[in-house]
Amino acid sequence: MAEGLARHYGMGRVEVFSVGVTPVPLNPRAVQVMAEKDIDISRHVPKGLHTVVMNDMDLVVTLCDFAQTLCPSGPLVQHRLHWSIRDPTGVWGPEWFVLRAYRKVREELDRRIRSLLTSPLFTGERL
Repeated sequence: MAEGLARHYGMGRVEVFSVGVTPVPLNPRAVQVMAEKDIDISRHVPKGLHTVVMNDMDLVVTLCDFAQTLCPSGPLVQHRLHWSIRDPTGVWGPEWFVLRAYRKVREELDRRIRSLLTSPLFTGERL
């Protein structure tokens, strides 16, 4: 979901790579709740850390505590952010309840990504 939102709001101004410490198949619920925002992530392919060169990244954002501890570091000039966001795949219950968890994560990511893309890091202002 984060990759889809970053691509959508980045409008080509940023190059986005979404990788996982332990990539798993794309979750149909994530596809469904993103489609509610007219963002199609149905063709996204889960990728592992080995698919990117960390030293080439200007910014690395980890989304869960597990990833933060396992994500390799890049050069000292690399910016790093950590957003401790609950993974909705661990939510169980009726479908409406599970989808609510996915929507909550989507909205949290939406808010944070839009804020990040308007921050001095992306607008060229001094940090």
